[in-house]
Amino acid sequence: MSDHAVLHVKGRILVGPEDVRDELWVVDGRISYDRPTAAQDIRTVDGWALPGLVDAHCHVGLGAHGPVDRDVAEKQALTDREAGTLLIRDAGSPSDTRWADDREDLPKIIRAGRHIARTRRYIRGYAHEIEPEDLVAYVAQEARRGDGWVKLVGDWIDREVGDLAPSWPRAEVEAAIAEAHRLGARVTAHCFAENSLKDLVEAGIDCIEHATGLTEDLIPLFVERGVAIVPTLVNIATFPRLAAGGEDKFPSWSAHMRRLHERRYDTVRNAYDAGIPVFVGTDAGGTLPHGLVAAEVEELVTAGIPATQALSATTWGARRWLGRPGLDEGAPADLVVYESDPRADVRVLAAPRRIVLNGRVMS
Repeated sequence: MSDHAVLHVKGRILVGPEDVRDELWVVDGRISYDRPTAAQDIRTVDGWALPGLVDAHCHVGLGAHGPVDRDVAEKQALTDREAGTLLIRDAGSPSDTRWADDREDLPKIIRAGRHIARTRRYIRGYAHEIEPEDLVAYVAQEARRGDGWVKLVGDWIDREVGDLAPSWPRAEVEAAIAEAHRLGARVTAHCFAENSLKDLVEAGIDCIEHATGLTEDLIPLFVERGVAIVPTLVNIATFPRLAAGGEDKFPSWSAHMRRLHERRYDTVRNAYDAGIPVFVGTDAGGTLPHGLVAAEVEELVTAGIPATQALSATTWGARRWLGRPGLDEGAPADLVVYESDPRADVRVLAAPRRIVLNGRVMS
C-alpha cells in the first residue's frame, strides 16, 4: 500500500461497545468516516474492526535478568504488534526505548520510567533499589523520564519476615505520590499482598498492578478513590510454580502465594462487580513472553467479566483511561480486523486477520 493509497475498512466497525458502523476510510494515515472524493488507489479490508489493542502492563526492553539490547526489544515490540497490541503502557523498564517512537511499524509506548523498589526487595537488575528517604527524589526523576506514569514496587518478600511485606512507610509514599501528581504523572504500584494496599490507596495512588491481595473490606476504598487495577492474570498463573520453588526457604510466603492464586478469579470478579475499573495487562517481559493480550482477555472472561467489558478493558475503555484515541474521526489509524465478532467470542482476538498501524497494513 503506497503512502498515498486509501484504505477502505468495511464490514462491522466497533467504534464503541454500542457504536457499530459499516465502514471507515484511512486517508493519509488517519481515520475518516466520509468517503474520499478523489481517491485513486484504494485497498479494501473486510471484517470486524476494533481499535488497536492495549496492553496496560508490558515491559519492552526487559529480560529475565534486566535490560536487553535494542534488537531483542524490537522483537518484543513486534511480537506484541502481531498479537494486535498497538498501544503499550510500559509499566517499568530499565531500558531506554525512546528510539521506538520514531518507528512507524512499532506499537506506541507510554512509559513509566524504571521500577522504584526497596533495597534488596525486588528482582535483581530491574529497579532503582533505594531507601525510603530517597523515594520522593526518585519518583520525581522517573516522573520526568516517563510519559505520565511512575511505577513503584509496593510489596515484595521480606527475608526477615519470610513473607510478603509492604516496601514503604506511609509518610514517604504520601509525599512521593504528591510529588508525582505535582509533576503531572500518575502512580501505579506492583502489589501482591493484602497489607500493602490500604496505605497506597489512601496516599492517593492511581492504579494497582496485580492486586491479588484485594479483599472485600478494601474494595469500597478503591471504589471511593477511583483506583484502577490491572490484574495480569496470565502472570498470576505462575504463582504455584513460584511457590514450589521457594517452599523450603520461605514456607509462609509459599503458602501465601498459593492462597492468592486460588482466589484470583474471585478477586477480579468482585472488583469488577463493585465498580473498580479493570484493565488488560500481561506483564510481558522479564520471564513472560510477549504477545499474550488475547490470553489475558480470555482470563478476564473466565473470571466472570462480561465479554464486551473485557474487550473494553483492552480497547475503548483502556484507551480512554490512558488518554489515547480509539477509532475516532481524525485519529491515527491503529486498528485490528478479525474474521468474526469478538464480542460473541473473545478467543477471536488470538487470530487477527489484518493489523493496521499508523494507517499502514502490516504484513
